[in-house]
Amino acid sequence: MQGVHRIEVALGDITRHAADAIVNAANSSLLGGGGVDGAIHRAGGPSILEECRRLGGCATGDAKATGAGDLPARHVIHTVGPVWQGGDAGEEELLASCHRRSVELAAELGCRTVAFPAISTGVYGFPVELAAPIALRTTAEGLARHEAIERATFVLFSEGHLRVFEHALAGLRG
Repeated sequence: MQGVHRIEVALGDITRHAADAIVNAANSSLLGGGGVDGAIHRAGGPSILEECRRLGGCATGDAKATGAGDLPARHVIHTVGPVWQGGDAGEEELLASCHRRSVELAAELGCRTVAFPAISTGVYGFPVELAAPIALRTTAEGLARHEAIERATFVLFSEGHLRVFEHALAGLRG
């Protein structure tokens, strides 16, 4: 699959990952929350929240960008993943849309590197075993369309998530 060779997975804290853009697993208000969202707002400082207030929220599956405040990035791309409802409420397409829109926005912003968390796999309950292949495949497709983005890194907080993403990435690479 084209674009997949420009994807990496890593264990770590996305708020400390140096990239042109980091993707935030946000809620629809964009005003901060728990998990990755809360960590990004805390580490990035108040300027991110100030910019988010002016964006008027964000629909599930869409993405909007702000500056990165005190983070080691230039931009934060806020995307709203779906809450898992058993798989029959369009969750897979909404999750794919999060990745598609995030890559598109990173390209519009002139980013060469982008870092993703495991969107929707925390409190939103999306099973990581289902989310990883969707996230990786959709990101690879986006990278194939946006050649200026040199690398996408999935920065994962737990060893369990890392193993699932490594396995899914190996499957995509064949």
